[in-house]
Amino acid sequence: MSVLSAQGMTMRFGGLVAVQDVSLTVQEGEIFAVIGPNGAGKTTLFNAITGIYEPTSGVVQFSGREVRLGWTALTIARIALAFVLIGCTAVVAINVESLWTRVINANYVYLQPFPWGKAAGDFFRALAELPFSAGIATGCIGGCVGAATTLILWWRSRRTPDVIARSGVARTFQNIRLFNELSLVQNVLVGMDYRMKAGFWSALLRLPLFFSERERFHAEAEKLLEFVGLADRADSAAGSLPYGYRRRLEIARALAGKPKLILLDEPAAGMNPSEVVDLMALIRRVRDAGTTVVLIEHHMRLVMGVSDRILVLQYGKQIAEGTPAEIRANSACVEAYLGTESHG
Repeated sequence: MSVLSAQGMTMRFGGLVAVQDVSLTVQEGEIFAVIGPNGAGKTTLFNAITGIYEPTSGVVQFSGREVRLGWTALTIARIALAFVLIGCTAVVAINVESLWTRVINANYVYLQPFPWGKAAGDFFRALAELPFSAGIATGCIGGCVGAATTLILWWRSRRTPDVIARSGVARTFQNIRLFNELSLVQNVLVGMDYRMKAGFWSALLRLPLFFSERERFHAEAEKLLEFVGLADRADSAAGSLPYGYRRRLEIARALAGKPKLILLDEPAAGMNPSEVVDLMALIRRVRDAGTTVVLIEHHMRLVMGVSDRILVLQYGKQIAEGTPAEIRANSACVEAYLGTESHG
């Protein structure tokens, strides 16, 4: 069964085509690598898959379905509320001078209490007596603008990173993005946020749900740190970790959401040879624990050592896909990395 299917992926930035008609399918329990020279479009492809970018064209499916927010009663209610509020605001704004004269000036008497009740009644009567062009027509136009704006904002947020993450997809980044002042456990707990049911009021009022979740998720975070080999540093600040350990912590935080699929963007960058060997073992453990892995990597020893299949990109185009042995024997892939003899 395919966990990830991306078909016909194209990503344009103005006149620049960063990714052009790339397709890939990742099977459950697989370690799939995406490789290519710098500037080949690898990270752009990841960003398009995970909702950071909206693809110019192409379809992305996770476990056989495209992840987008659908219509809900709450969405319809928000659009209707925007129509009413913006419509009323438009009517008041267009007729503010006449309304002020009838509601405020007419009811104000020097040194006398202001009659708020009578003023409110005068306000609604004044609205009802407005001519069509200044009342209903203005309100409808303003309401349509408000509803359309709300609809556009909702439409553009249907496939955002948080929506993708909730569907069971996690990722790490090429540049490490940890909270350096927080401890390792706290960094991992950040990755569990969308799984937590206790919200602001539960924490503020110290409800039982808050304490039970805090204990349960703290135990899960410690297990994840043990899984990646950082249990003995659980209470240390993330900023104090060596570079290789920071990469492991980022993987632990990504795993905290219990994803079905994890995308690793150059996890071996900056690691020494012994750290790369440990990382290879960790990636295999992640796969064996039930999480499918897709990775971008330049370290060929790691790629050839752990990958089941490899996709090769060059200048945003897909030039090869196959097993490590097939890629190693592919002359186009060798040329992409090493160049031709004439170029040498």
